[in-house]
Amino acid sequence: MTRFRQQRRDKKSRASRKPAAPFRCRLVIMARVAVAGRVKTRLARQIGASEAVRFYRAASLTLIERLSRAPFWETIVIVTPDADVATRTLPRHVRRMGQGGGDLGVRMQLPMRRLPPGPVCVIGTDIPAIEVAHIRRAFRLLGSTDIVFGPAEDGGFWLVGQRRRPRIIEPYASVRWSHVDTILDTLRNLDAESVDFTARLADVDEPAGLVRDRRLIGRRTRAQA
Repeated sequence: MTRFRQQRRDKKSRASRKPAAPFRCRLVIMARVAVAGRVKTRLARQIGASEAVRFYRAASLTLIERLSRAPFWETIVIVTPDADVATRTLPRHVRRMGQGGGDLGVRMQLPMRRLPPGPVCVIGTDIPAIEVAHIRRAFRLLGSTDIVFGPAEDGGFWLVGQRRRPRIIEPYASVRWSHVDTILDTLRNLDAESVDFTARLADVDEPAGLVRDRRLIGRRTRAQA
């Protein structure tokens, strides 16, 4: 009888223990309102400000629509300047936040600190070639890695992701932004953390890149397994 009662207590105890809810993945997309002088300034010097603005507007909207429709994460667009958070030029269905002040590293760290627990990946809107599969791979890597990068062809990175457990990593001390060694500067701050990489992609800062990626603008990619 004593053993039977113990078995019932053990069974009841197991039944009452609910499995821990998995942490939700969040994709943060950094965006600007498409205004001449604020976006794609290097490209604008070669193709004209109006064409550069037109490209950025189409590319950023296509990218946000493509990635925000995937069911694997919550998408949040963070906007600079903060006064433009309510702009009508961004999709209405996507959650928004302001980027705050400071350099690029400070602004990328803001969602890492503010969002609820769970893996976070941060990307920009300058690379039309980003696909759902690229982001899914980054989140998979964060299952066993502290921080993940998507290297860019110009020496920077188009994605940074953090697992944020057991702590939030601060990787941007003395990083030279928009430099051929931006990612190397960042990696020097990460000796104690595990690091992995997803696909290497190219920004669009030259007319050749515009021609290369024009086909991707306006194309929505289905959510891939």
